Amino acid sequence: MDAGMVKIDRRKFSMGVITGVAGAASVLAEESPTTPKAHDQMPAIFVAHGSPQSIDDANWMAKLGTWTKEIPKPKAILMVSAHWVDRPITLGATRTVPLTYDFYGFPKRYYSMKYEAPGAPELARRIKELLVQSDKIANAADRGLDHGAYVPLLGMYPDAEIPVLQISIPTMEPAPLIELGRKLAPLRREGVLIVGSGFLTHNLGTIDFSPSPQTPTWAKEFDSWASEALRNRNTTDLIRYREKAPGVKMALPTHEHFVPVLVALGASLETTEKVTFPITGFLAGSLTQRSVQFG
Repeated sequence: MDAGMVKIDRRKFSMGVITGVAGAASVLAEESPTTPKAHDQMPAIFVAHGSPQSIDDANWMAKLGTWTKEIPKPKAILMVSAHWVDRPITLGATRTVPLTYDFYGFPKRYYSMKYEAPGAPELARRIKELLVQSDKIANAADRGLDHGAYVPLLGMYPDAEIPVLQISIPTMEPAPLIELGRKLAPLRREGVLIVGSGFLTHNLGTIDFSPSPQTPTWAKEFDSWASEALRNRNTTDLIRYREKAPGVKMALPTHEHFVPVLVALGASLETTEKVTFPITGFLAGSLTQRSVQFG
């Protein structure tokens, strides 16, 4: 089932307020090389993707751009966005097609945005090779990137010169998604950046656009728990996060924004690479901007 259109109240989700509070995010200084690091393989990452209006937030876009300058340039990008839930596993367009504007109630200009990245037919073929023995694969030849994919990409790779392929989330169950990431892990050695895109906390009913929003205790507790579990690659607890994580019912009324991180995690399980958090902080009170890099 496709996640379909996302309803966001434009009166609340105004860009002026978003810009005012986005400064709460901070780039950690755990590693700050001036040139991209040399690796045998690409990292797998999870990015807090923002809203369509986030493209106007120069601070947020700059943080994304700084992050990607510190990792090797990928040959291709595989996007796993919270905004495409479809069963079976479905591959998006392998050629450049119009974007999917999966939102409504925004100013008209947000429906004319473009991100004309090359298609990635070779990556699509490779994914089918990796999944052929255990997973049914479908194609959505005309489905363009949704805002969970192109909004962060506009900050990460604004020139749109890297081939991009989007893959659907086939289930909300953690264990199969971790296993999906494990099956896709060989792509990292082939120059592919695997990107999960969502929010580790995502409760739009609790967002606070006041000038000095307060972060609720439940959001802090869930963010802290998730960061520790991800840092330690604690798959046992992460598979049962709905039972074990503090504040989970408030942090995640629905789960599509959290589970993309599990695909990225799965793609890192056969390594001992360090887990880092290149961007942290809270947006509008309760939305954690924590982004994750495996490797």
